[in-house]
Amino acid sequence: MNELVPAWSESFHRDDLGAAPRLALPRSISRRWAFGDRTGRGVRVAVIDSGVDANHPAVGHVDEAVVIDMAPDTEAGVRFTVGPHEDLSGHGTACAGIIRSLAPGVELISLRVLGVNLKGSAFAFAHALEWCLDHGVHIANLSLSTSNEDYYETFHDLVDRASFARMMLVSAMNNERKTTIPSEFAGVFSVACGPGTNREKFWCNPAAPAEWGAAGVDVEVPWSGGGTVTATGNSFAAPVIAGHLARLLGAHPGLTPWQARTVLAELAENRATHPPR
Repeated sequence: MNELVPAWSESFHRDDLGAAPRLALPRSISRRWAFGDRTGRGVRVAVIDSGVDANHPAVGHVDEAVVIDMAPDTEAGVRFTVGPHEDLSGHGTACAGIIRSLAPGVELISLRVLGVNLKGSAFAFAHALEWCLDHGVHIANLSLSTSNEDYYETFHDLVDRASFARMMLVSAMNNERKTTIPSEFAGVFSVACGPGTNREKFWCNPAAPAEWGAAGVDVEVPWSGGGTVTATGNSFAAPVIAGHLARLLGAHPGLTPWQARTVLAELAENRATHPPR
């Protein structure tokens, strides 16, 4: 096993992962049925991150963009600035480009809450999720988290509301073993790095909290300025799952998060191939 993989990724790099739960569905689920034309057309996907470089060739375009900042001088304590913005780091562009590579027809939304150093406030992060709930987002990619346990209840409520609204939250586990809110919550699609660089492959972990594994170790990703970098992190595995979910929702609008989990488990590399005992 690669000893340099981020925390929470270890399960996907061992031989004892086990099989994804078999559901004994009446017919086998194929990728052709699940993903349709693989475009994700009509699916609204938000990237809550450091911004997105809309001019990057791997991104193509950004359909909506909002900067969310703390604003103590306002009654709500938060400011929403609508309009094009730059990526302050490159991190958000990487996530957006990965999603676009898998589901090129999605409506891509950039919600910038992180700065140059990839730091931000849990307060702005929470308001970004509120914005998604209020603006019909279907999938939100959260390649960020907070360790501020004062926000545990806030994010728990937001994750529940998202689930009830059929909004799927794809959340990267922290690269270190520390409190990872909301990635550790059962209501999100929690993701860590799986083996290899093929984004068509993903794994289902029957022993959470890292529920899904996807390529994220030494992967080439888009970055600000029009180029690419080779990077490692659970951050880059999460948008792989977000991209597959976008394909799925594009082919089957209105699916609930639990239905999407069922389909992904049947398509996972480690899916069960024999009936349960």
